[in-house]
Amino acid sequence: MKKLTLGTAALATAAAMLLAGCSGGGGPAGSAGDIDQKIVWAVNEEADSLDPGVTSNSFASPVIQNAFEPLVTYDSENNLVGGLAEDWEISDDGLEYTFNLREGLKWSDGSDLTSADFEYSWFRVLDRDLAGQYSNLLTDYIVGAEEFFAGEAERDAVGISAPDENTLVVKLKTPTPFFLPMLNMYPFNAVKEDAVEGKADTWAKKAESYVSNGAYMVTDISFGKSITLAKNPNYWNADSVKLEEITLRVIPDQSTALTAFESGQIDGVMTVPTDDLPRLKAESDDLYVVPQFGTTYFIMNLEKEPFTNPKVRQALTLAIDRSALIEKVLQSSDQPGTGIVAPGYVLDGEDFTAERPDWGIKPAGDVETAKKLLEEAGFPNGEGLPAIELSYYTDDTVKKVAEALQQMWKENLGIDMKITTEEWKVYYDGITAGDFDIAAMGWGGDYLHPMTFLAGFASDSVLNNSNYANPAYDELLTKINSETDPVQSAELMHQAEEILIGSDNAVLNLYYRSKYMMTAPTVEGWFLTPLNTLYFKDAQEVAAP
Repeated sequence: MKKLTLGTAALATAAAMLLAGCSGGGGPAGSAGDIDQKIVWAVNEEADSLDPGVTSNSFASPVIQNAFEPLVTYDSENNLVGGLAEDWEISDDGLEYTFNLREGLKWSDGSDLTSADFEYSWFRVLDRDLAGQYSNLLTDYIVGAEEFFAGEAERDAVGISAPDENTLVVKLKTPTPFFLPMLNMYPFNAVKEDAVEGKADTWAKKAESYVSNGAYMVTDISFGKSITLAKNPNYWNADSVKLEEITLRVIPDQSTALTAFESGQIDGVMTVPTDDLPRLKAESDDLYVVPQFGTTYFIMNLEKEPFTNPKVRQALTLAIDRSALIEKVLQSSDQPGTGIVAPGYVLDGEDFTAERPDWGIKPAGDVETAKKLLEEAGFPNGEGLPAIELSYYTDDTVKKVAEALQQMWKENLGIDMKITTEEWKVYYDGITAGDFDIAAMGWGGDYLHPMTFLAGFASDSVLNNSNYANPAYDELLTKINSETDPVQSAELMHQAEEILIGSDNAVLNLYYRSKYMMTAPTVEGWFLTPLNTLYFKDAQEVAAP
């Protein structure tokens, strides 16, 4: 097993949080000259969409982040570097960004890619009819974008322009220190207008129409089976790309995927069954444990009874034994979660979470207080509570968590809950429609800043599936977005988390995540960021050690 640790002294933007240039077995690398440079990787879930302008789904990441390259991206040491933008300038007041694109950029079909493609793509996300799940990332920060999205302003009032074919200018409402790392997120990618216009429901479902601009391009989409990516000869840095083909094979059952890996049928798996973790930790040199900037939690539908009552919410969270969940159920290396923001954001040498209160959320829980709160809410021993459904998406690990929570709430509070499950696509449609009581969710950071967790609970956020609304919280987020002093910004973010978790108990936070992967020693150069983005642009297949 290879494990990376993440302590408060570890800079979130440094290589200590990143696994790069790995040779799984730890032995000497062989020559890649006579190897076919084709690998097969198992994924457990299919995304709801592969359209970067539409989806917010992390299951789309292996395809989108390798088939597309944004203006800025990450290198193997987790530094932000130029992607399709060679460089950029930021105005002294922090309100205007000017991106200079690389010369001679091409789409995967060989046609020219210019700054006008970015301008088109960002305005596409601002089209309400597209129903982009990340549209708020533009409306919240770019001048005029919110008004344009609402149909209250014209296009020329929006701070997005392409004065020439190699220049993109973006004007922000307020100085936003985390805007640059945000640009690595899906909706800021460029898509080709004639490939997608009028084809929002179809273009990303067929390989022949899936035109991209990254290190790889999609050559086959077989839903339910696999997605194949091949080296993109028109990528600006194609000479550095060594893998010729990556097959992302869909294997929903994690145990089946692990068996395929251990028998040599595939080269890597994205997720490891929790039942196998103890054995693999003790025996395998191919297991990688990578701390993530992510938090697993369940959400409650805060517009439905009994979750409108804060005492019920607090009782539910205090009745959870997070230590038992991690040590006995998951048998993992995750950490009990008290707040919503995961460790990993470091300011002046100290992690954002270092001095944060626990709000009475102890690793082993506080059952007596939970019982008293439930009684005070009018439901002693769970009596009188309406029927509650505990929902999760089909996944071995999430199933274990849901069943453990069901048992804890029954034993500790006397609450009976029915468990329901569906495949991700159907499940998430139900969540966004508000058709749930308590549901498995969570958040893996999109950028290395606490706002990646906090912004999604704004009352007007499209990601706010729990229907949380608190004007004081919204006001703090507005202040954070315009605060240029990092110390003062951190204080405001602490205040926001105090409201969300400490006062409102709006989330059933469980644990801070680690990622468990299996990779063959014959695959080197891949890297996984703390944002759970797996890049293959520097990967290659080598001879067995």
